[in-house]
Amino acid sequence: MSVVAIYPGTFDPITNGHVDLVQRGARMFERLIVSVAANPNKQPLFSLEERVGMAREVLAHLPTVEVCGFDILLVQHAKSVGANVIMRGLRAVADFEFEFQLASMNRRLDHQIESIFLTPAEQYAFISSSLVREVAKLGGNITPFVHPTVEAALAAKFLSRQ
Repeated sequence: MSVVAIYPGTFDPITNGHVDLVQRGARMFERLIVSVAANPNKQPLFSLEERVGMAREVLAHLPTVEVCGFDILLVQHAKSVGANVIMRGLRAVADFEFEFQLASMNRRLDHQIESIFLTPAEQYAFISSSLVREVAKLGGNITPFVHPTVEAALAAKFLSRQ
């Protein structure tokens, strides 16, 4: 059986924590599709096209990983790309309740799609896109948390807002 997974998220921006999960997921599945959600309710800093572009550049070294954007219901997107697994990350216990709700709803919407959860490596457990954006906005060093492409994009974004 071919196992294709999607790793959905806003990725605003993609962090080293996300990359850690993608690399590990890429070893588990024949194909892993990093699915960047449009998610206008979150008012992302980067456009969908910018987030997809950064993710593609950061993950280019992984031959079984694809990146695409989506703006439809997650289970519909999963079916449209042939995925039968939704991979999600859990940084802390606080993430579990929300992720459990999402997984339950997705299973209710399509019982053929399974959800799995990975925890990040310890050095990435505290990293979130929102924290990285905040540190970058205030001029802090984000080098340990993101790929150089993302660091440059954040610097350019915040310079243009001054």
